Amino acid sequence: MTPPPPPSAPRPSAAVVRALEGRTSAAQPPPPPPGGPRPGERTLRLLTVAVVALSAALLTGRAWLLALAAAPLVLLALALPRTHVRRVETAASVEPKRCFEGDTVTLRVSVAHDGGAVRLDPEVTLGPGLRLDEVVVGPSTVTLRHTALRWGRWSLGPVDLDVYDAGGTVRRTVRVEAAEVSVFPHAAQARFTPIPVRLPQRLGEHASPQAGEGVEVVGVGPWVPGERQRRIHWPSTTRRGAVQLHRFAAERAADTVMLLDAFGDVVDPATGASSLDETVRAAAGLARAYLRTHDRVGVVSTGGTTRWLAPGTGDATFYRIVESVLDVRKDRRFDGPGLERVPPPALPQGALVYVFTPLSDARVLKVLRDLQGRGRRPVVVEIPSGDPHVEAGDTAGELGLRLWHADRDAMRFALRDSGVPVLRHVVGEPLDLALAPLLSGWIGGRR
Repeated sequence: MTPPPPPSAPRPSAAVVRALEGRTSAAQPPPPPPGGPRPGERTLRLLTVAVVALSAALLTGRAWLLALAAAPLVLLALALPRTHVRRVETAASVEPKRCFEGDTVTLRVSVAHDGGAVRLDPEVTLGPGLRLDEVVVGPSTVTLRHTALRWGRWSLGPVDLDVYDAGGTVRRTVRVEAAEVSVFPHAAQARFTPIPVRLPQRLGEHASPQAGEGVEVVGVGPWVPGERQRRIHWPSTTRRGAVQLHRFAAERAADTVMLLDAFGDVVDPATGASSLDETVRAAAGLARAYLRTHDRVGVVSTGGTTRWLAPGTGDATFYRIVESVLDVRKDRRFDGPGLERVPPPALPQGALVYVFTPLSDARVLKVLRDLQGRGRRPVVVEIPSGDPHVEAGDTAGELGLRLWHADRDAMRFALRDSGVPVLRHVVGEPLDLALAPLLSGWIGGRR
């Protein structure tokens, strides 16, 4: 299906603003909170007023200013608890732990403590793919509702929880460790499942050129003694005077591998769309289409770390495929050795390989040459990344844009000249429109 537009960000409430306090995109975990009890904000305010009044009385010699210092001290003495909280235990739960883009994720923190009533005040650190929408603080629980904005494996927290006494004079801070949520991408709409010329010897739903026990009629042939008479072709039998039988095509299953180019993430300057996001969504849609026809589907992601999953079948394979690519953003590096070499177990013999790439990194050409050298059948699905923005009148920028276009055209020509089909997927359109040219002939045949 076509991914829905990102949900519009509502105006954050005062509780959300207080909980975030500018910690929405921390590059690293915040420093650990101070241990033990310490004065709260109310205590510090009252002491500040008392100190200022005492200082003014000493400097001016006016005794009536001492009354201004006595009032906050009396209020502080009345608000101080007889015993402060000494033991605080927390428990966090996430619901759901796996979701899709745009879904709501709820983090509940339960607090157990000794002593009397307390007041809770959370401070939240968010992952980059989440948005905090609501903060509900109860007597012993804190509920945080988030919206998953982008696919990936994101962190909910850590949450620093300030536990105040009933008067708000003494507080203790405890840290609730970060919880993790897996956000799955919305799969692109796809129904077509092109098949290669040669299919593995495994039962499936695709008609192969070889004769066998299928349901699709491919011709008529004479009956051979010992052969099972499934369906007699009566017109040929009457005309030739001998029993003629229908010949059926053998039904086989295809092995397909989705290879994701994670060498870089190019953002379209016009739409803000991420090429890596669209790559994963398109691959997920095509994988789901092949799994519906009971084919085996595997995945390989090349980037800072090469991740792969052997081909499998069934509904559970789709979620295993998505789980295996959620960490590609964390794996992107430029100094990893052997990135152009796909592990042999990830490519079964006769597998059809779809390479989803924005064609922005020349290293993907080495991956394709490696696939062709091992006799695989790659099909390149180009994910558009948009043209770089050039200011009007910028002569050097315009020349650079022309060179950029020429380099992309040269990559497409080199691939097509070597027999690799290059298909262009337009973001927002069904993937079937890009795969339609493959249905006019067999894939993987000799040129």
